Parts: sequence; structure tokens; C-alpha cells
Amino acid sequence: MSSNPVAETVLSLMPRAKTELTELVAFKSVADFDQFPRSESEGAANWVADALRAEGFQDVALLDTPDGTQSVYGYLPGPEGSKTVLLYAHYDVQPPLDEAGWRTPPFELTERDGRWYGRGAADCKGGLIMHLLALRALKANGGVPVGVKVIAEGSEEQGTGGLERYAEEHPELLTADAIVIGDSGNFRVGVPTVTTALRGMTLVRVQVDTLEGNLHSGQFGGAAPDALSALIRALDSLRAEDGSTTVDGLAGASSWEGLQYDEAQFRKDAKVLDGVELIGSGTVADRIWARPAVTVLGIDAPPVVGATPSVQAGARALVSLRVPAGVDAAEATKLLQAHLETHTPWGARVSTEQIGQGQPFRADTTSPAYAAMAEAMGVAYDGAEMQYAGQGGSIPLCNTLASLYPQAEILLIGLSEPEAQIHAVNESVSPDELERLAVAEALFLRNYAAG
Repeated sequence: MSSNPVAETVLSLMPRAKTELTELVAFKSVADFDQFPRSESEGAANWVADALRAEGFQDVALLDTPDGTQSVYGYLPGPEGSKTVLLYAHYDVQPPLDEAGWRTPPFELTERDGRWYGRGAADCKGGLIMHLLALRALKANGGVPVGVKVIAEGSEEQGTGGLERYAEEHPELLTADAIVIGDSGNFRVGVPTVTTALRGMTLVRVQVDTLEGNLHSGQFGGAAPDALSALIRALDSLRAEDGSTTVDGLAGASSWEGLQYDEAQFRKDAKVLDGVELIGSGTVADRIWARPAVTVLGIDAPPVVGATPSVQAGARALVSLRVPAGVDAAEATKLLQAHLETHTPWGARVSTEQIGQGQPFRADTTSPAYAAMAEAMGVAYDGAEMQYAGQGGSIPLCNTLASLYPQAEILLIGLSEPEAQIHAVNESVSPDELERLAVAEALFLRNYAAG
């Protein structure tokens, strides 16, 4: 990284950043209170609030959002007449999944092979630390030249929409000239990237029932309709032979214009087993950034261990559908529900329930904020040109903010590059990326103030 005072300050702050991220990762802040104590999320929220107060933020508050979680807000006034920038991250995390698959405990930040491992290290507790680093570097080098609002969400991973609803009910709270969403990531380590499109998401629970109760498969199997088999048939109808998503009435052939994703590199990043084919058609970028994608997240069915010879009377599944920019998630939900109901065989009784939804997002890359960020990233990454990429995941708040504040310029950056393995076991963050992106964000704020 080119030597400059901001970069030197961030470098000097990295040991403190590691200590703080260690503290923050230690909170088991999964916003599913059936699985994890609410006190863990509350502890993380209070940690964020204390950190903002320590940096001189005013009006720091724990916002009780409609989904029963808390978001943390704070405001740092800028010079008179200056612009206002909103910095976003979330402190809630995904469950650790199979803890036995972690090489080190998921809620203990552990350094290994030049990376820091722990649940939320990249997604998105590291994003909060990135914001703090950037602000501290500016304060040490002439001050923060803009007003800064920080919002740290407490339920982003659950998709329950608490912060979106709160923002809609209090539209004055998050007004800003520019918004930096710190929950995305570089295309890969060392490639400075802004995310310009996000797929939206809908979650649908489908229940199939065929019998009043389970039956002996020897006595009744062959004529009695099996609910689990009916469910499997319905789920299988969501994919074409090549694995492409096929939801009746939902367009599925859009193309991605921009940075492309080499197929061999994708196989490596996704850790696809030798001999196993990728699914879908078109380029990899088409498939993961510009087209819908269905995933069966879970099925309620008897486990193999302890299973009895029975025809199943009922079965259910949780289905996720990612929808690209330009597709209304609410309409996609209706199409998915109708498809499942139509394709459930044998007259089986089927019911569907939407349990989560987020709209897709597309950014305006012609705005002055993008020029300011491109210049900042060029400095932070030693002259490398900023790239534009999509992201298959969803950040539902983006569309809410775009609707509430149409004049605001929205940029997405962050620490979730492929090696980070967010949502999987052994999630990690590159401290080099944390350092460079904190420098980039600090320089962006300075460039944007001067623009």
C-alpha cells in the first residue's frame, strides 16, 4: 500500500482492531432466540453502542425494531455545512453450523495462516471494525470531514425485516447524502471491488400431507400416497435437467454485463468435488448474479438412524429463491408458491407460507460517490482499478434505503471475499483486506467531502 498518513495510522491501529474483533466475535449473536440466548445479541449491541460513544458519537441508541431485535444507531456531527454519510454493518451472525467442522472454536477469533477465523469475522462484525478504523484514522489526520451516521443491524441474517420496518416508520433517522454498506466484499483478495447488484430473496415453507397418519410400508406401500415422495417430486420440478432454476412464469435467462467469473476459479472457490458438474447455463456471472436460483434449505423428514418402514403422512421443506435485480421479490414469491402448489402430485394437500423476503438492488454507478471511491481504492490498493461486480446474496435494507432516500448514493464494499467462506464453517477475514478497506473508506470520506 502506498505510504500516506491515513494508511500509516490504520496500520498502527490493527492490533487494537484484532482485540476488538476478538471481543465482538465472542458474542454468539445469532438472532434466532430459539437456538441462542437473546442476551448474546444484546451483549453485542451494547458493545457496538459503547464503541460509538467512545468515538464521540451522539444520540447513541439501541433501537427496538418490529422483529424483536435491536439495531444500534449513532451520529457523529461533521463540520458546519458538510455532507452526511451513513455507514452500515450488522452485528448478528449465522449459526456456526457443524461446530465439529471448525478447526478452532467458532466464537473465538483465532489467527491461522495469515487470516483471522471466527463466525462473523468477515460477515459482518469485521465490517463494524472497518468503519471504526476508518473514522479513527481520519480523526488522527485532521478530523472527519463529513457528518457520519452509523447503523448496526441486529437481524440481517434472519431476513425478518426489523430494521427495514423501523426505517420506514422513522424515515428521518437514516437520511444521508451517501450510504456505504459494509456488508459486501472484493471479488477476491487484493481486487478492489464495489458491488453494484444484489439478488433479492424469498423464503417459503411448503407442507405436503397425504394421510391421517403414517402407515406400514409393507401393508400399504405401493398404493398409499407417500407425502415425502410427493414433496420430493414438487421440489425436483424447480430445476431443469441442467440444474437451472425453473419457476413457472419467472424469467431465467438474463445476462451479467461487467466483471466475469472464470469457471475454473469458481470451482476452486466453491470447492466443487472433482467430476461434479456445475449447474445451470450461461456464464458463471450470469448464474450467480443475474438469474434466479432456488435452494432447498431443509426438509423435515425422518432421520436415517431410527427410521421405521413407514409411508409418511406428511413432510415439509424450507425453500429459498434468490431473484435478480429487476424482478419484484413479492411477485417471485407468488410464482414460487403457485409453482409448488401446481407441481405437487397425486392430489396431495399442499400449503405454502412465506416467512421472509428481501428485494433485489441495483446501484447507480455514475454518481460522484463512485468516482470518490474509485480514487480512494486506487490509493489503498496501490493503483489497482476498482472493479464492479454483483453478489448473489441479499441485503434487504438496500432497497428500503434506496426507496426512502432516492437522492442518496449507495455503495457496497466489505470483507466477504471468496476465501472468507461466510455462512460456512471456518469463516475468516483477511487482516490485509481489513486494513486496505479501512484506508479506502477513510479516503473515500475525505474525497467525497471535497467533491
